[in-house]
Amino acid sequence: MTDSPTDPALDEWRTYDDFSAGIDTYRLPNSSLAGTALTITLDDGSVVTLSFGEDAVTWSATGSITAPEDTVDPYDAVAVRDDVLFVNLPRTSSDREALTLVYSTTTHRALAVVSHIDEHEVEGTPRVSQRFFAGVTDQGEPTGEVPGPSRDLIGKRNVYRYSPHHLYEHVYISSQRYAWQCLEGVQRGHGDMDLSTVWKFADGLYLFCFREFRIAVASVWLHDLGYQLMTTGVFLGLNGEGQSEHSRGGGHIYPLGSVAYPDAQPV
Repeated sequence: MTDSPTDPALDEWRTYDDFSAGIDTYRLPNSSLAGTALTITLDDGSVVTLSFGEDAVTWSATGSITAPEDTVDPYDAVAVRDDVLFVNLPRTSSDREALTLVYSTTTHRALAVVSHIDEHEVEGTPRVSQRFFAGVTDQGEPTGEVPGPSRDLIGKRNVYRYSPHHLYEHVYISSQRYAWQCLEGVQRGHGDMDLSTVWKFADGLYLFCFREFRIAVASVWLHDLGYQLMTTGVFLGLNGEGQSEHSRGGGHIYPLGSVAYPDAQPV
């Protein structure tokens, strides 16, 4: 099979800012949290306190996540369900870092992801690292399942439509890796097998994060595999000029099928 005239050569590996442009076209609309406040206590005892304005949040954190009192950063919030918020802080107060929070206003469960661009490149290791925490909010008594690692996506194969010009396929290989290929877009014909993490947040709601080897980029997504079949996400990485950059993503999920392993199971 030969490349079509519009296909990039396979050795022309695209930078993060090349493929991220427009990848939020079909994203769910933003929500304002202005006038609300929230405290999240994480499973290791860390505490994150947030007070939201229209476009910025004043916050602090102690423990594994650190931010002094009255730290101010922009925020991006999406109601992925009526009672579930996806909130990202693309930190300007701390270069090369983002804090992503997911929380429920009914179960009062929460999770947090810290994404960080490491100072130096280490061969064979993704440049952007991530840390994961479960937690609870101060808005009521927590109920239901505690968010945590899940094997539910292993063997599933989905297509993700982010815009008229962004179409990607994912195959969830194991608890540690997923495979992807670009079907439409500037990365068409490109693909790889990268590190990934999946947590279950609630029925049909899965946190999916990947960390790429070939370029310095990682992302945090919340897949709604229930009736809605939508995903909401963010990226953190280095652009073509080597500067840190935050981007939004989101779109439609089209399940293609799944396989079940009859005996030996993936890691």
